[in-house]
Amino acid sequence: MRLMQSFFRAYPLRTALMLAALLLSALAEGVGLSVLLPLLNIALGTDSGVSLPGNEAATNDFEVTVRNALDSLGIAITLPNMLLVLVGGVALKSVFLLMAQRQVGYTAAQVGTDLRLQMLRAILHSKWEYFLHQPVGKLTNSLATEAQRSSQSFVNGATAITFLIQAVIYGAVAVALSWRASLAALVAGIVVIGLSHFLVRITRKAGKKQTTLLATLMALLTDTLQSVKPLKAMALEELTDNVLARAANQINKSLRRQVLSSAVLDSAQELMFTVFIALGIYVALEMFSMELPTVMVLVVALGRAFSFLGKVQKQYQKLAQGESAYWAMKGAIDEAEQAEEQLDGGITPTLQQAITLENVAFAYDRHRVFSGLSLNIKAGSLTTLIGPSGAGKTTILDLVLGLIRPDDGAVLLDGKSLQEIDIKAWRKMIGYVPQETILLHDTIEHNITLGDPELKSADVEAALRKAGAWEFVSALPGGLDMVVGERGGKLSGGQRQRIVIARALVNNPILLILDEATSALDPDSEAAIRQTMEDLKGRLSILAISHNKAMIQAADQVYLLENGSARLVEAGSDSSLGK
Repeated sequence: MRLMQSFFRAYPLRTALMLAALLLSALAEGVGLSVLLPLLNIALGTDSGVSLPGNEAATNDFEVTVRNALDSLGIAITLPNMLLVLVGGVALKSVFLLMAQRQVGYTAAQVGTDLRLQMLRAILHSKWEYFLHQPVGKLTNSLATEAQRSSQSFVNGATAITFLIQAVIYGAVAVALSWRASLAALVAGIVVIGLSHFLVRITRKAGKKQTTLLATLMALLTDTLQSVKPLKAMALEELTDNVLARAANQINKSLRRQVLSSAVLDSAQELMFTVFIALGIYVALEMFSMELPTVMVLVVALGRAFSFLGKVQKQYQKLAQGESAYWAMKGAIDEAEQAEEQLDGGITPTLQQAITLENVAFAYDRHRVFSGLSLNIKAGSLTTLIGPSGAGKTTILDLVLGLIRPDDGAVLLDGKSLQEIDIKAWRKMIGYVPQETILLHDTIEHNITLGDPELKSADVEAALRKAGAWEFVSALPGGLDMVVGERGGKLSGGQRQRIVIARALVNNPILLILDEATSALDPDSEAAIRQTMEDLKGRLSILAISHNKAMIQAADQVYLLENGSARLVEAGSDSSLGK
């Protein structure tokens, strides 16, 4: 039960409370069961109804012990009293079991929550190069499927422990009644468990297969949903459908093995346990000449013990089916934590002179992007990077952001190496506008603040004014409280872009980065964004990637990137447009 040990170490207090409640519940049930033998003697007329000196009415040592315990508590051996003890034991069992189940439920919810948060934090704090190699579908599968399966595995493990404790209590009562008959029956029960354990191994193997296949399917599904429009446009849906169907059918095969092994375990256990209980009755009556009331209680105790042992194995089988999800998720978390990005510490950043790339060399997966690249981005200016696809424009942005480090050379802020700078403090001074303007299905204000409690409506308005967006936002129904729709669908492309620029400006950055931010705009929107950049020049530094004429004409300097080098070209000229 390595999985449960991991859970217990993670939640020691919750586990202790759960186990205490389970133990008290089982003991309460044992108390109720212990009075069953005196109760049967009364019902069958073999007891006078009075606890006599020397316990003459007792039929065996177990009943003697029970009668003595009841006598010490001042409880007479009468039918009403025995029924009250029986009902009281069941009532206490229910109360303690409820407490235990509540702890199990709360802990299971916490398991899922903690795993999701650990996964998110580990991924968000990992190095950019590590993040680039992680399929979005894999992360989605971990947060949704694997976290839920891990949580359910804890429930299954806790339930198995519940049944195990109850089986031990019933087994103890059976042993107290007749240790020889009970021992023979319990050994037989253990044999049954051992013989059927191969079904658990089949389920565990199926569970591991499901974990791998679900991650693959989610990765494929995520990529497909992001590409639905071009697939439909070229009538290629069937090709993708075939790939997804193949993965789904493999999962189905694994699930069928799991279902079959569970069904076989259910049916085989019931039959074998019934046979051994019948054998125990025969031995007790014929070989040991036990009294009928004692045999009846023994049958109840052994029957319940076997029933709970069977349930232990079934719950363990379910745990085995889901445990691979937990270990896969923990492995992914550990891997991401090992790739954690070190951000804090270093020199406080400033940008009063320039950002300089000095003889920078960089390669992605052995693909050389730069070798000896140098350029200078003056503070307070608008610098535009142009060049063919793959020339390294976005790589320069990533180097400036500190998301990646050069293999050789240096990135300097006011003459100080970025490797000596407090990267977290530096990024807080940056506003970033990506190529794809994705807005949340929320209000305009929330899309700008992203829920930052320190930002007020006045800050949002100021950012919108800087972005040249306040005029159209204030005219919208609801103004700042207008919900923009899925991916900002209620707004035009130019309006969405201005909202994203306002988001980048709301924290008053000293550097604004635009990564192809105007590539999909119409001429009027492009001209408006150009005017916004003209207004912002001088108030902050702007670094942009763009091939649009308006952004190039607005630039103070333009760098053309090609063949791993950068050269200054005249802003607005044909050469600056890459012609």
